[in-house]
Amino acid sequence: MKPMRPQQLSLNALWKSVIPQDSLFNPHEVAHLPDTALQYLDHAIAPGTAIAAAVRLKMHGEIKLKNWIPFTAEQVVCWERGFIWSATAWMNRLPIVGSDRIIDGVGAMQWKLLGLFPVMTGTGADITRSAAGRFHIELMLLPSAFCLGDVTWSSPEVSHLHASFMAQGEQAELDLTIDQAGQLKTAKLPRWGNPDGAEHRYVDFGAIIEEESTFCGYTIPTRLRVGWYFGTEQFETEGEFFRVTIDHAIYR
Repeated sequence: MKPMRPQQLSLNALWKSVIPQDSLFNPHEVAHLPDTALQYLDHAIAPGTAIAAAVRLKMHGEIKLKNWIPFTAEQVVCWERGFIWSATAWMNRLPIVGSDRIIDGVGAMQWKLLGLFPVMTGTGADITRSAAGRFHIELMLLPSAFCLGDVTWSSPEVSHLHASFMAQGEQAELDLTIDQAGQLKTAKLPRWGNPDGAEHRYVDFGAIIEEESTFCGYTIPTRLRVGWYFGTEQFETEGEFFRVTIDHAIYR
């Protein structure tokens, strides 16, 4: 039997492929990290929580395709393999069904009206590099990934944290801001893309975190505003394209 191509892998199959870890989060094992990194991890992961290799999420929100339209979605984020985001959006009361993904270093997107008629598809190097950037920033929904990967932490300021690591074939330079309790307030990185339709290049991309919740010992962002040109006025006027509420999360 031929191995399944990344574009063919289902969300359920990705979740079932996850091999659970056998370790627990111990704050003493990360005591060598900068104080700000410790503060974030201590807030995000309760002591004794099983170190998860993946998270499965249910969510709803709005996505901007000229106008804001509603969506519901399910997603699996797996440190070793990537992510699949499977969603249904409604435009003029008609469903658009599809997924964005990067699996084993290969990115793709496919969306169909009524689940039948293609409206947006994409593969290739630019799609993969952009999907890798999305994967990097969405690891804030899987904080244990920062314990599994080879992450270099630095803290230029008391409330600012920088994580540098390699994942899905791309180097991540992730900037986080936290409050005094260690709660995430923003996340930002340079992500490959062409939000203005010009040539692909690295553009600041990020999220404003408005709420958080705890699931299975993990405290993660649960209401976010996401978009391009992060940190500038352009984010508010044209960069923001994704507003999401996380309804449920389970970890494996």
